[in-house]
Order: sequence, then structure tokens, then C-alpha cells
Amino acid sequence: MSSTWSNNITFSVFGESHGPAIGVVIDNVPPGESIDMDRLMQFMARRAPKKDKTSTQRREKDMPQIMSGFFNGKTTGTPLCAFIQNTDQHSQDYGNISKLARPGHADYTGALRYRGFNDQRGGGHFSGRLTAPLCFAGAVAGQILEKRGIYVGAHISEIHKIKDDSFDHIRTSRNDIMALREKEFPTLSDRKGRLMIKDIEKARECQDSVGGVVECIAINVPAGIGSPIFDGLENSIAQLIFGIPAVKGLEFGAGFNAAKMLGSENNDEFYVNEQGHVVTRTNFHGGILGGISSGMPITLKVAFKPTPSISQPQQTVDYSAMKNETIAIKGRHDPCVVPRAVPCVEAAVNIALLNHMLEYPNF
Repeated sequence: MSSTWSNNITFSVFGESHGPAIGVVIDNVPPGESIDMDRLMQFMARRAPKKDKTSTQRREKDMPQIMSGFFNGKTTGTPLCAFIQNTDQHSQDYGNISKLARPGHADYTGALRYRGFNDQRGGGHFSGRLTAPLCFAGAVAGQILEKRGIYVGAHISEIHKIKDDSFDHIRTSRNDIMALREKEFPTLSDRKGRLMIKDIEKARECQDSVGGVVECIAINVPAGIGSPIFDGLENSIAQLIFGIPAVKGLEFGAGFNAAKMLGSENNDEFYVNEQGHVVTRTNFHGGILGGISSGMPITLKVAFKPTPSISQPQQTVDYSAMKNETIAIKGRHDPCVVPRAVPCVEAAVNIALLNHMLEYPNF
């Protein structure tokens, strides 16, 4: 099934943007793990639309109803299933464009793949709405990891050429990550954040949109996690990251900049620190070598395209009548998906790490 990711953990997402509900089923969650529902809701609230003009005006409460796998505050080990009701759909916004291929969307490719039977309202199963169940699963995985001292954090690294400061790829701490989670607009530099907000609002006023980059870091991941060649840590993270709509690029560590470096510049020299641990002086490898964690912080950047739903008239086709048309997209859309994507990236990394940590001795 295309919407099921199966490994040590099996993670399946279901539903459509304008259907009655969306949800998730997670198999092989360890039994006996306590889950703090207040903390889980705080995680999911970070994905919700902001209270300013940087995001959609669609308002969903995103209250997950846990149907199985959770009893007396702890996981049972059976499939963990959660429903999230859709309560604020405006399906009429899509009635007059049901056979028009919205530029930048999966309407045309989805119609081909599913022979025209796909639900195109609000993007259907292709919608960013499906990141809500991803965040539920990621929040659960995150709480399990944090009990073992593993923390994952992310921030808005770039919006439309405006760049935030970068994580310290060696010394980022738990407190640094927790401080970011408290921010309404998660940037390391508040000044850069204000500039980004103005740029997003300007795009909205121009009936346009902007894209950007999310930087993510995972700290205290033990060395030795991941199984090459096709089940390496980068492989697992990449599969889940590319399940987030609008993702167009991913790099680990120095990423594409490594192609511009000499080996003597890119290689991270090893040494034994004062605590008797093998570490590296730099971290261009992003905490992963050969698909296996090195014990250094895992670092990655994720590129998001501009929101394709814009109000400007655009040229397209009516793929049912095979004729050229002009489209003006109505509805409530994010002028930039990046601020709401930050917890989605964290969620994907949480799931991938927990999946591999289940193989770790004495987890």
C-alpha cells in the first residue's frame, strides 16, 4: 500500500482533506510506554495554522481520538490507532475546478493514477492535511525517545532567500531544542524571523506564495544505529520526509556543499573526548556514516516549494475535455507552508529514529 511505511514500525495514514476524518495506525509500538496527552497536543498545535496572516484561515481542532493501543495512560503493544475529525471544510471552493489541473498540484497525475476516481477536494489524500496524523505518530515516537535522552528539534532555516542562523552541529543542547518549541515562529534569530513574516505577508498580498528550508537536528542518538545498504538511517529518514507534501529536497550534514569541498576539508577527524567517547571535531557528515549513526548530532535540511495554491490567474488544461483553460484558485491556503512544516519534519525524524532504536540492545 502506498500510504503505509513498513519496517520495525509499520505506520499507515488514511483519509482525505475534505472527508469526514483522517487518521493513522501504528503497529509495533513498544508496550508500557506512558504518553502525556497534553504534551502530545502541544506538539500537534505547532502544526496548526498560525494566528497571523502567514497561514491558512482553515481552523481544525485536530483532537485525536485514540481508538486502540492505549489504556490507562500507557501503550498496550497492540496497533495504536487514532482518528482526527475534519470539521472546517469548504468543499464548494473546488466544485468548478474538479477537472482542471491546478498548476503545481497532483490533480492531473492523481487522476491518471486513480483513473479519475480520486477525491480532488482540497487535494484529497495528497493534501498537507495528512500531516496531522504524521504529527500524532511523531509526537508518540518523540516521547518514547525522550525518555531515553534523545531529542529532535527543528527551525525555519530559510524563507525566500532570508536565512536564519544555523544550529551548532556539535554543541546543540536539549535546552536549545526546548526553547525553539516555545516559539510561535520557530527561528533561532528573532530578527530574521520578523523579516520572514513580513516576506510571507507580502506574498499573500500579491496573491502569491513563497517556499523555504527547515533545518533539523537530533541529539544523543547512540552510535551504531542503521543497517546499510537499503535500510540505513538516511534511507529511512528520507522515505518519511518525502511523505510530507511540498518537500522537494533533502540533504544531510554538509549536503550539496560537500561537492565543493576537498576531502581534507570534508573529512571529520576522530578523537576520544574527556568522557572517553569517540567523537569528531567537525560534523560535516551530519552524524551518519555508511547509513549508520556515528554518535554525533544528526543534522539535515529539508527544502519546501512555494505553496502551489495561489489566487493569480494561471494557464492550465481541462483534462476531461482535453482543452486549454484559465484557472483562479479559491479557498483558504497557506502563503508559505514552512512554519507549519517544522513539527512535521521533527515527526518524520522521530519515527525513523524510533524504528531503528528498536533494534538497539537494551532499548
